[in-house]
Amino acid sequence: MPLDILAPKEEDIQKMLSAQCHIGTRNSDHMMEEYIWRRRQDGIHVINIGKTWEKLMLAARILTAIENPKDIIAISARPYGQRAVLKFAHYTSAVAIAGRFTPGTFTNQITKQFREPRILVITDPRTDSQAVAEASYVNLPVIAFCDSDSPLRHVDVAIPANNKGKLSIGLLYWLLAREILRMRGTIARHSPWDVPVDLFFYRDPEELEKAEEAQAFAAEGDAGWNAAAGEAAPKEQPYSEPGAMAGFGAPAAPAA
Repeated sequence: MPLDILAPKEEDIQKMLSAQCHIGTRNSDHMMEEYIWRRRQDGIHVINIGKTWEKLMLAARILTAIENPKDIIAISARPYGQRAVLKFAHYTSAVAIAGRFTPGTFTNQITKQFREPRILVITDPRTDSQAVAEASYVNLPVIAFCDSDSPLRHVDVAIPANNKGKLSIGLLYWLLAREILRMRGTIARHSPWDVPVDLFFYRDPEELEKAEEAQAFAAEGDAGWNAAAGEAAPKEQPYSEPGAMAGFGAPAAPAA
């Protein structure tokens, strides 16, 4: 039985359900069967979200035991997880490898990117298979987010969850980072974390460009309208001022 202090709150479960952390794929690996709750009529496997939370707490306890946070490397070759690993590394003082993983990073000492971490956090064992394989060569423990069809070869701690959705990946890294900081004593357990989960979500560059263009266009339109209004609008004069009605009187009589 897990400790009561590590038990999930209702709002945490609601977030995980809203982000569809429990939605798997149509295929399933035989080693992931113990984490699958059932299969829907459309063939989608549903992951047991209670097992997801238990493995998140286990992973947080393992990562908290690492004395130097720089010995933790979070890896994501999947675009949806690159922003999440960067934010995770930022708030937990770990190291992130976002994008393509250079072969030989853990095995070839000649390369400039050579590193000797103590533990890895993997977003997807299938996409990040090169990092998992090299970790097995140098005896590195691996914590991985695993979907219903993910291979568990060389994975030491599998966190069953949806690792293909951008909301799911961001929320999982946010929950893991929050729990690590709570176990370290950096933040209080009974107070909410002031970092919004939106920071961990993937953002489409095209959507960001469109939003920036829309904001710039709106700002230019407002500035132009204000400038035009300031130049074209004449100063209003009350009718009580002398000369305010000049030009509107009766026409002058012609000279004799």
